[in-house]
Amino acid sequence: MTKPVSPFAPQQPALAATMGSLAILCGAFVFQSLGYAPCEMCLWQRWPHAIAIAIGVLFVMTKSRLLTFLGGLTMLVSAGLGLYHAGVEQKWWPGPTSCTGASDALSGLSGMDLLPTAGAAKLVLCDEIVWDTWGLGITMAGWNFLFSLIFAALWFTAWRKAR
Repeated sequence: MTKPVSPFAPQQPALAATMGSLAILCGAFVFQSLGYAPCEMCLWQRWPHAIAIAIGVLFVMTKSRLLTFLGGLTMLVSAGLGLYHAGVEQKWWPGPTSCTGASDALSGLSGMDLLPTAGAAKLVLCDEIVWDTWGLGITMAGWNFLFSLIFAALWFTAWRKAR
């Protein structure tokens, strides 16, 4: 007796990846509401997840195989950003000077630029670890890298199943 194939089989991995990106974004906003302000690179990493959610919604409406491939590529971009940011946090390589504590980061600023202003947001540097999982060294950027790879695999599985 053969097992019936669900008409939703190609959709299931894509839906799981879409829901995963939604969970990542919601988690980022929860951490932000708890006082963990995002750095510039953290904000960069949110965009691929937002795009993947939009791709997931479009996929559910159109069942386009191309969208599953684009979802996978989007998550590979997210994984790359997460790996790059994790490497900057771990000091494996330099990050952008716009958000790291480089020695020349204050060059060109006047004394007035360095004084605190009322209501100014706290500066969050991209090369400082603000949260790590139970002291294991896995930061939010590291988790984004790992989960984005899983979501990419789910998108590409959906692409393969949609043939």
